[in-house]
Amino acid sequence: MNRITSLLLALSCALSVFDAQAQVLRCVGAGGRVEFANVCPPGTKAEPTGIRNNPGAPVAAPGQSLAERGADFRKRQAEQQEADKKSALKAQDMADRSQNCTDAQAYLKSLQAGARIVRTDPKTGERVFLEDADRPGEIQRAQRAADSNCN
Repeated sequence: MNRITSLLLALSCALSVFDAQAQVLRCVGAGGRVEFANVCPPGTKAEPTGIRNNPGAPVAAPGQSLAERGADFRKRQAEQQEADKKSALKAQDMADRSQNCTDAQAYLKSLQAGARIVRTDPKTGERVFLEDADRPGEIQRAQRAADSNCN
């Protein structure tokens, strides 16, 4: 008898697990009365709804106080703001490098095409034209600038 009791107990525990994961049914009774349940009462027509009765995960870990949850929220919020700030700085850096690359390539093309290049003398503030003798060195410097900014 003890063995049968333990078998019935194990069977009822197993069935209760399936009941917790049961599908919600639409039960249509006499007169068109509609109910929703896991098991329809006798004398009603059961129609599956496709909705599973799975309890969701708890919102917060049990045992956490409101103050602890608030502190966790503020910590996650600060981490998110820091990540957003880093991504904005990275995007700005990429935009600056792209602009510097474009400028360096345009200057290099102007030098290679033989266009007259004008600079301002830092001491006197006068316009100074690039001499033909200085052009190869300036082309090498412009090529290094383009290579470093365009990679």
